[in-house]
Amino acid sequence: MRRFLIQSATLLVVVALIPAAAQAGEKALMHCFAFTEIEEATEDDWKAFMTATNELPGKIEGLEKVWVGKLRRPLRQFGRNQDEARLRQWGVCMEMADEEALAVYANHEAHTAWVKVYEQVRVPGTTTFDILGQ
Repeated sequence: MRRFLIQSATLLVVVALIPAAAQAGEKALMHCFAFTEIEEATEDDWKAFMTATNELPGKIEGLEKVWVGKLRRPLRQFGRNQDEARLRQWGVCMEMADEEALAVYANHEAHTAWVKVYEQVRVPGTTTFDILGQ
């Protein structure tokens, strides 16, 4: 009976881990950027930005998920002059199916419309990076 319970428990653990293992092999791309907020941005500007950002996955094929929020620890971004530092307090990450989806996103009309809303809450310039899934 004990052996049966151990085998059953082991089987349950393996079954529970299968979805995570399957996702680990996906070749997605994560497009992330951090930005400095405009101090004068209104609550309505922020609501519009959040809504527009969260709606992007339904508008652009290959853009699967978005995360948006304040950074747990702001990033200090230095300009050409070390005395010119900006704090990046906010960040966005967008999970995309692949690199082709990033190219579609960059040239999509929904992205162009989103940028107009984004510009209402951020100081020009971002710290951007892309992570390729392994």
